Amino acid sequence: MASGGPGPPLGERLGPRSCSGERLGPRSCSGDRLAPRSCSGDRDRDRDRDRERERAGTRSAPAPGRPLTLEREVGVWDTVLLEPLTEQAFIANLHQRYKHDQIYTYISQVLVSVNPYKKLPLYSSDVIRAYRSCSRFELPPHVYAVAEEAYRAVREHNSDQCVVISGESGAGKTEASKLIMQYVAAVSGRAKEVNAIKGQLLQSNPVLEAFGNAKTHRNDNSSRFGKYMDLEFDFKGDPIGGLITNYLLEKSRVTAQQPCERNFHIFYQLLTGADIQLLKSLKLQRNVENYDILKQGRPLQYETLDDKRDFQVTRRAMDILGLTADEQQAILRVIASVLKLGNVTFSPVNNIDGSEGCVVDNEYDLQDACELLHTDTASLQASLTSHTLDGRLDAVTVELSAAEACSARDVLARALYSRLFAWIVMRINETIKPKKHAKRKVLGVLDIYGFEVFERNGFEQFCINFCNEKLQQIFIQLVLREEQEEYVREGIEWTPVDYFNNAVICDLIEKTNQGILSMLDDECLKPGHGSDEGFLSRLNAACSNHPHFSVISDNSSPAHCFRLKHYAGDVTYDVTDFVKKNVDALSRDLSLVMYRCDLPLMKALFPEGNPKRVTLRRGTSASAQFKISLGALMKSLAAKQPHYVRCVKPNDTKVANEFDSELVRHQVRYLNLLETVRVKRVGFAFRQSYESFLARYKMLSLHTWPSWCGLAAEGVTYLLRDLPSSMAEYAFGRTKLFIRSPETVYELEEYRRDRLEELATLIQKTWRGWRQHRLFEAMRKSQIIIASNWRTWKAKEELRAMKQRRRTEWAARLVQRAYRGWKRRRFLLRLAHHLPSESPLCREWPRAPPPCQHASALLYKLYHKWRCHKYRMRFDQTSRNRMREKVTSSIIFKGRKASYPKSIGHPFLGDYVRLRQNSQWKKMSAQSNDQYVVFADIINKIARSSGKFVPVLFVLSTSSMLILDQRTMQIKYRIPAPEIYRISLSPFLDDIAVFHVRAHSPTRETTVEEPNLPGCLMGGGDSGSKHRKGDLVFQTGHVIEIVTKLFLVIQNATGKPPDINIDTEFEANFGQSDVVFSFKASGHPDMPPGQIRIIRRANKMEVIL
Repeated sequence: MASGGPGPPLGERLGPRSCSGERLGPRSCSGDRLAPRSCSGDRDRDRDRDRERERAGTRSAPAPGRPLTLEREVGVWDTVLLEPLTEQAFIANLHQRYKHDQIYTYISQVLVSVNPYKKLPLYSSDVIRAYRSCSRFELPPHVYAVAEEAYRAVREHNSDQCVVISGESGAGKTEASKLIMQYVAAVSGRAKEVNAIKGQLLQSNPVLEAFGNAKTHRNDNSSRFGKYMDLEFDFKGDPIGGLITNYLLEKSRVTAQQPCERNFHIFYQLLTGADIQLLKSLKLQRNVENYDILKQGRPLQYETLDDKRDFQVTRRAMDILGLTADEQQAILRVIASVLKLGNVTFSPVNNIDGSEGCVVDNEYDLQDACELLHTDTASLQASLTSHTLDGRLDAVTVELSAAEACSARDVLARALYSRLFAWIVMRINETIKPKKHAKRKVLGVLDIYGFEVFERNGFEQFCINFCNEKLQQIFIQLVLREEQEEYVREGIEWTPVDYFNNAVICDLIEKTNQGILSMLDDECLKPGHGSDEGFLSRLNAACSNHPHFSVISDNSSPAHCFRLKHYAGDVTYDVTDFVKKNVDALSRDLSLVMYRCDLPLMKALFPEGNPKRVTLRRGTSASAQFKISLGALMKSLAAKQPHYVRCVKPNDTKVANEFDSELVRHQVRYLNLLETVRVKRVGFAFRQSYESFLARYKMLSLHTWPSWCGLAAEGVTYLLRDLPSSMAEYAFGRTKLFIRSPETVYELEEYRRDRLEELATLIQKTWRGWRQHRLFEAMRKSQIIIASNWRTWKAKEELRAMKQRRRTEWAARLVQRAYRGWKRRRFLLRLAHHLPSESPLCREWPRAPPPCQHASALLYKLYHKWRCHKYRMRFDQTSRNRMREKVTSSIIFKGRKASYPKSIGHPFLGDYVRLRQNSQWKKMSAQSNDQYVVFADIINKIARSSGKFVPVLFVLSTSSMLILDQRTMQIKYRIPAPEIYRISLSPFLDDIAVFHVRAHSPTRETTVEEPNLPGCLMGGGDSGSKHRKGDLVFQTGHVIEIVTKLFLVIQNATGKPPDINIDTEFEANFGQSDVVFSFKASGHPDMPPGQIRIIRRANKMEVIL
């Protein structure tokens, strides 16, 4: 088995550095040979400087800023480098370092710790961080370095580890174990659940120290039990739980202590630290002198103990460990009952049959104990003062003497306390055990009582020293014997180192049927449990010739003693009470009484008191139980990779800065420290099979990475050739590779760490690319599926929406149709009952709802047409004609002629001069066929040359237009209606109209004698000649009526209406030339309203209004 750990954890340890500050390690996977990266000149200078420091006993200092450096070390920090290697030089080196508060020294991987008996600034969080970030040999020796190496091996190498802490009582083993647990808790994970587990693991120490530690001659906080704690970790290196195993509590201390020693801490903590209400509930008083089991030792000093503060720490720790308030109260009740039982005394009495009996002197203390345990006082008193013997036929009760009753009381008190302690350990294990069943690794920490030599050494000291012999044996076996045997077996050139093998002492104590423990058990099997004298006689007979055993025959020691030559020195044991303590059986009566207590905890402490569990088997002796548990411990330690902390006590007075060389020399000898130095000095710090070494470091060479198919030894050779280390550091055995210095191992681990970082980067890059590609493919497929489903869903939604919209529209149309129908029916019904007046002038009409607006407008038109028709039906033919003329005038002039609105209210009379009754006209019209007069009136004819008004008689018949002299009734002009093709007017208030006559129609004057020719415009003259007159210009107040009637006459004659031109400027033909008529509204102040002025200028005639 290797004596050293394989190396630092990846990512946390710093290897050798280059001149630029970079870590030295293998090159990247680019194909170059793996070699350290550094600058050649600075590298040589660094190497020379390191050699000089090695000669001076130091090594290169770590990077600046760290709290500790090797440059400040005094003496030799690793005694492998000590020159000359002698016992005196070794002790002097320890003394020199001790004086400078450098209490830790290495022997290769073994740590030697000297108790300083004072507080040192070596355990701060800064120190923890420093040791976490560098390798073991970069900083001064420290227990944190051992803890880091063990924790690193658990986390990275996935192998179980253990830290074995050994040494005399008072050498600092308990503090070392607490520091190891403190370090592991500080460097592990920070998750909430992990912090809770770490808190529970750390808080188990105060509870176990309170119930299992006591003040002794050599140690104010001496562990009076053996403790082995397995810290369990998951694959990340985070603690997930633990398991505590306790060994042989010194329960005799409960009822008896040596002078100047104390009972267990919890008794003093309870009396000193509890408040008045708690003490009153436990029926206790604060004065320690009131309790017999506490005032026996009468300790002289309390400087190093603060019981009041420690009690609060203990209670807080129990809370963190999950002990309920009822459980804590039950624990304190049992402690108080032990104090009360210790005060119970007995007085002897003589029975009637002459036998000796006893009675209880102070029943108050007994009653208090029974009340605390919730049991009957009479039953407990009877069990303490009498004993029941079960016979074949019936049971016999035997009275006990006062001494026997005191012994029964002490047995009960010890049983209560020891079983309570075992229950507390079990309860803590329930809290800290891993909650998940997964693969895990273990880091064991062994804190067990040290080797003890007192003035009187009893059964407890014998078991404690036997345990230390076994620990020394496993150290010798793993460090000294097996390591040397392995060198010989592997063919490594080796000079054997002599050492003392204590296997002979272990065999003397534990050998089956012939060992001291076997003979003690045999003596206990005798009727009446044997005697101490019989046990000593058996020892004298069987072991008198053994070189490590001797019987005391002189007066230098008390009688009933024997002496053993332990590895740590000779120890004389007093066999008094050996047999009694080995059996230490609790009577059946007391077990029954304890089980019947109403306090629930008592049934768990005394399960054998259950009346249903009746057994005749004899219980296992204390020595047999201890031997079995110790054997299991040795197997557990042998199955793990060990790390050793050898604690040395500098003096027996427990004072600082005092170094007893002879005492230290004695410990150096029996701890085999000098032999360890010799083996480590000429041996190898690390060894591993070729297969394992190749499997771990194959990535450091291109020849062996990623796989090696040849022999493992050949692959290791190729691998080492590619590394920058010297081949002198390696030795090739038959099956293993040996590495001489730990520094080389750390360099290998550093190279491996750098290489793993590169490979991890490559793997991460490849994996991330593959993952992204898969993610892309999955996303693409998902996108296709999502898009397809979305389109399907969208189409369905659109179809559903379309159907819904159609149904909605259909329903809306249906509702609208019904509503509109209802509104129409309502509107029509209301309209039928509320029709407006039948007068065509009435504009009233019932208001229609929006859906009926169009229908209402049509109905209004129809109704208006109907009432107009009805109104017309009431007229005669003349009235109808006049209405027709009015409508025609509206069509022609509405909105076009300013004088039109004035004409609306005046009826068109037509014959204003009563021409139809004129006889002359009748005669004349019969000749010209113009007997049907449409219009006749005196109007003004405007002269074409001057623009003056000339009154004429204007007659319009159904066939022609006639201009007559108003006095003579002579026809001046007769123009057939078809010959008039246009009528021109201005848009103003003037009454001027221009009648345009077709150009081909002759205009001539005719005499009276010559008849008028129909269809011609004729003009009469004295000479009788005929000539063309052109268009006619008239002015009349009935211009609207004349134009309207002329319009109708022309339309009836030709079938099409003439052109009505309404404009401010138009042309007119005056026979030989065209004249432009221009109408202007000047608004001149000299002109009266309604008057016009006509001005002729060449071919332009201006009409000014």
